[in-house]
Amino acid sequence: MKPMPWIAAAALMASTAATAQQVPVLTAKPDMQATPPKTWIDRTTGHRIVRISDQPGSSSNYFNVNSYTPDGRWMAYSSPAGIMALDLKSWTSKLIVPGRVSLQFVGHRTGTVYYLTALEQTQGHDGPAGAGAKTGPRAIMGYDIATGKSRRIADLQPGYSIATINADETLFAGARNTGDGPGAGVNPGSVMASRDPAAERGPNGEKLTYAEGREVQINRRLMQRIPMEIFTIDIRTGARKTITASTDWLNHLQFSPTDPNVLLYCHEGNWHVVDRLWLVRVDRPDTPKRLHTRTMNMEIAGHEWWSKDGKTVWYDLQTPRGEDFWVAGYDVATGRRRWYHLDRNAWGVHFNSSPDGTLFASDGGDPEMAAHAPDGKYIQLLRPRAIPDVAGIHAANSADLITPGAFDAERLVDLNPHDYRSEPNASFTPDGKWLVFRSNMWGPGHVYAVEVAKAGR
Repeated sequence: MKPMPWIAAAALMASTAATAQQVPVLTAKPDMQATPPKTWIDRTTGHRIVRISDQPGSSSNYFNVNSYTPDGRWMAYSSPAGIMALDLKSWTSKLIVPGRVSLQFVGHRTGTVYYLTALEQTQGHDGPAGAGAKTGPRAIMGYDIATGKSRRIADLQPGYSIATINADETLFAGARNTGDGPGAGVNPGSVMASRDPAAERGPNGEKLTYAEGREVQINRRLMQRIPMEIFTIDIRTGARKTITASTDWLNHLQFSPTDPNVLLYCHEGNWHVVDRLWLVRVDRPDTPKRLHTRTMNMEIAGHEWWSKDGKTVWYDLQTPRGEDFWVAGYDVATGRRRWYHLDRNAWGVHFNSSPDGTLFASDGGDPEMAAHAPDGKYIQLLRPRAIPDVAGIHAANSADLITPGAFDAERLVDLNPHDYRSEPNASFTPDGKWLVFRSNMWGPGHVYAVEVAKAGR
């Protein structure tokens, strides 16, 4: 199939109010050899999709990493040419940092685009085999979109990895392997595997799926009990401080978007083996606090993220894995819990929430993944629905119990042509009107956005 003629991108992207008649409907499966169109209406869902990136091999950030400036004007993403900035008003991109650099995150206060002067895997599981190679010295840089200039902020020694910046942009936080064994100098998030997960074998030599092979690699890394620490770097002085240290696999660091002294992190590993979610304060000596304790075998909780207001930690919860599915929320101030139930086919390898907290999203998954969903390869919008007390009658201890709810799902993007070895990592734009994601549904990776409202509404 050859792609039909497409309306000029500039005219289509200039306004988000374009009607369904102005945008072509994709009437067949994507041609993997063709250049993806700049915009189309998904034939399955009726929602408008736009291609943000121009270069094949481009990628948006990991699902819980901030990519947006605080004024809602710009979004940073990666391309083979370097770091790009998308103008969310005109829907046009420009190259801001050329070369082989690694986009990290965008500051919540200043909108500075932070990056490393070297290519390296940051977060997520899309790194190639051999991604456990040792890291060399590199610098943390900050790019100011208003001035178009970069500045050198700090130097990172081999083995140090920066994962997050705090709300007032005074501290970086990261993790590192501290021992002199096999993990010395290796990116702390790496599974330290040198082959494709699909090449792994089970205990009796049986062939495993890609997802099962990844579990074997994760468990192998976990069982090494490599000494680690979480540290901060003071951006003004360069002073380093150890926050917590252990032989647990420390990963997935995320500062609160509103409290500069609260850090969320995880005990990495096979989710049914570890209690994953932890909070710690960085401004004083503190004992890390576990946010979720497993109560049944094969219960899993993970892929956690902060609500935009910093009040809630949300996460994927399965009781048990592959059978019963929830998005769970922990209120940091009160410890109260809210769980939203969802269907197997609405599950996603990652979830996310809109800036105002009224909507959620799932980026789907293939049948090999945790949900084993037979028809789950979609970007989906999830609308929360409360489950009220019957006849208004409240249990005496209702305030101490989990507040239940459910999600009503709407499919936004048909990702059946997508290979989930690259995870879509959907995130809401600051106005909540679009979901940005990355996909190989047309072959090479590109960055896309789907409009939350259905075309023509």
